[in-house]
Amino acid sequence: MSEAVRAQFPIFARTSRGEPLVYLDSGATTQKPQVVIDAEMAFYEGWNANIHRGVYEFSERATLAYDGTRDTVAQFLGGVRADEIVFTTGTTGSINLVAQSFLRPQMAPGATVLVTEMEHHANIVPWQLVGATLKAIPVTDAGELDLAAASRMLAEGPALLAVTHVSNTLGTINPIAQLAAVARAHGVPVLVDGAQAVGHFPVDLTSLGADFYCFSGHKLFGPTGVGVLWARQALLSEMPPFQGGGDMIDRVTFAKSTFAPAPQRFEAGTPNIAGVIGLDAAIRWVMSEDRVAWQAHDEQLLHLGREMLAKLPGVSMMASPEHAVGVLTFTMTGAHPHDIASILDSRGICIRAGHHCTQPLHARFGVQSTARASFGPYTTEADVLALGRGLHAVREIFA
Repeated sequence: MSEAVRAQFPIFARTSRGEPLVYLDSGATTQKPQVVIDAEMAFYEGWNANIHRGVYEFSERATLAYDGTRDTVAQFLGGVRADEIVFTTGTTGSINLVAQSFLRPQMAPGATVLVTEMEHHANIVPWQLVGATLKAIPVTDAGELDLAAASRMLAEGPALLAVTHVSNTLGTINPIAQLAAVARAHGVPVLVDGAQAVGHFPVDLTSLGADFYCFSGHKLFGPTGVGVLWARQALLSEMPPFQGGGDMIDRVTFAKSTFAPAPQRFEAGTPNIAGVIGLDAAIRWVMSEDRVAWQAHDEQLLHLGREMLAKLPGVSMMASPEHAVGVLTFTMTGAHPHDIASILDSRGICIRAGHHCTQPLHARFGVQSTARASFGPYTTEADVLALGRGLHAVREIFA
């Protein structure tokens, strides 16, 4: 299955350091299929124009493509309303928008945002910037959320629950519907960081129960610099603009400005038109693929990888959650993660080393940094085995 998917990605015809490319850093960014590259190229080469401003052919075509992507995203997320889709710069931009436009205007002094110990910094820092106090749901030794603690903490009535759907460091798939049901019972709105989820399995927002959901195009085989915020229309309609400028206004005078309805009021200025067009191509491509087979393949590679690492002397997994996507995060006795990554790089193997923007999670597990291999639907069994051989070579160097 992965070979058929892989064949659609031109980068895998290339080498790295003179070796066959083994790309195991999809958690940082995914590679792009030819259809996405072609979509952006076609726009720039054939009908590049700004949107919403021109009555000429190219502008009208760009406008239709840009606005039509909302329908594609709405379908992708389980059939939500297209007017609930806001285009942003990515997950980080989406979370900052919610922090500034939703939380800040109605936040009481000393308000608490409930996060988890496994959150990416993008789901921590924006809440701090608006003055919220953070409390974190604990993570167990297995790398899963302490759901009993989550229930107790939600009962305390935080201003918001902000939780990742899938941990970028552990691969943990969190039970969002269960958490959202508890939050709803206590009147707590829910934001979900879906950056690591959408590229691995279907997301149906009509059943999750969240109030906000966000993701990035580049984690979904699409372009960088573009992302999505979905929010319930009832919330969007009450939120003030985050940024001011062209295309988000109704009427402007020197005395006062009025604003366009949501979602347009949150898209000030000329947007990343080519990025949105590329995102549309990426989502259409994903929806055309067998995602059930993707999940099964991902689970097989994760099982293979965990078994392989368990047999390597001195290698320790950070955690092994039961429900997870294809992420292997580990340390090796005597070898710094950056040295591991550097040696693997010499063999054409691309992994991530560092704290993966999850410093609080690393502190919880008592380590400063780790090595991380993360899979995509184009990852093969041969890639995972190449990682194992590379780690044997690292072990020999540092033995």
